[in-house]
Amino acid sequence: MNSLNSFPAARPRPLPTLTFAAALALTASMAAPAFAETTLYVAGVGGSTEQMYKTQVIPAFEKQHNVKVVYVAGNSTETLAKLQAQKGRQQINVAMMDDGPMYQALQMGLCEKLTSAPVYNDLYPLARLSPEATGIGVVATGIGYNEEAFKKRGWAAPDSWENLTDPRYKQLLGMPPVTNTYGLHTLVEMARLRGGGEKNIDPGFKALKDEIGPNVLAWVSAPGEMDGMMQNGDIVMAVYGSGRAVALQGTGFPLKFIYPKEGGIALQVAACSITPNSQSELAQAFIQYVLSPEVQAIQAKANGFAPVNQTVQLSPEVAARMPYGPEKVNALIKVDWDTINQQRAEWTTRWNRTVER
Repeated sequence: MNSLNSFPAARPRPLPTLTFAAALALTASMAAPAFAETTLYVAGVGGSTEQMYKTQVIPAFEKQHNVKVVYVAGNSTETLAKLQAQKGRQQINVAMMDDGPMYQALQMGLCEKLTSAPVYNDLYPLARLSPEATGIGVVATGIGYNEEAFKKRGWAAPDSWENLTDPRYKQLLGMPPVTNTYGLHTLVEMARLRGGGEKNIDPGFKALKDEIGPNVLAWVSAPGEMDGMMQNGDIVMAVYGSGRAVALQGTGFPLKFIYPKEGGIALQVAACSITPNSQSELAQAFIQYVLSPEVQAIQAKANGFAPVNQTVQLSPEVAARMPYGPEKVNALIKVDWDTINQQRAEWTTRWNRTVER
């Protein structure tokens, strides 16, 4: 019987030849696993704010943290609706909204607690909305007027919320409705000046209907439409936000913004880290980054958001256009959003039925 050793050895088959490029790709794929790029979804308002964040704020954060930031544009009401629809399976990591909708988000438990960081010690007290949310910029609701039109008529500059009731402005006043934060602020402030407030809004409705209403040419929700009416001379005065005033002033229009002697009303842009959050650590870092003096200064110069960080230094020209510094910031009136949000739907129905008919 022949042994296996008596057979000639089998010659091994040659392996298929790999091209250099294919071999290199194979080696690379075996050397390290492929990683998907980390993405952070940040929701905020569109328009000039979106462009500012995309061009001047986000790129440095992306580079520092090796992350892709996707800006999800929408007004504050739309962002809140998205958060409600996605509750429990959130796709947004950071939400930036006006303070009214932010307080609603807090009541719904949509935000996680902010982690401690040194930057929070530098903020004005009004910026700490809650343990879960912080203001990241502030504007004031006050009165804007056409300075040239007033001079031509020999009128003194307005200096009070009571000026809205002056008959000389009949059909020359622009007013935002209650669905707009500026209009809502006016309703609350007039209620306060008539002995009421957030918990007793009746005097405010009476003042808007009987005292201010006859002066109103149009109830205008869209800021751009209000600007157009001011530029066309249809109106000479309106309830304005300091940030919106900056935008119109930038066109060269002689709009003057004043803080009424009773006080301008604080409107904050606020931020929170959404829960549940797949990128909680990055979300917290992004909020802290936005509160840094560098980004706060960018927001002030580009968009008229006054800094909530007390250490920020602005040029006199930029500072003059916003509630800047302890004296102006601490003088701003805060409204009770918890009370307002409980009644806001009812107030809107009442407004449509009795004021804006």
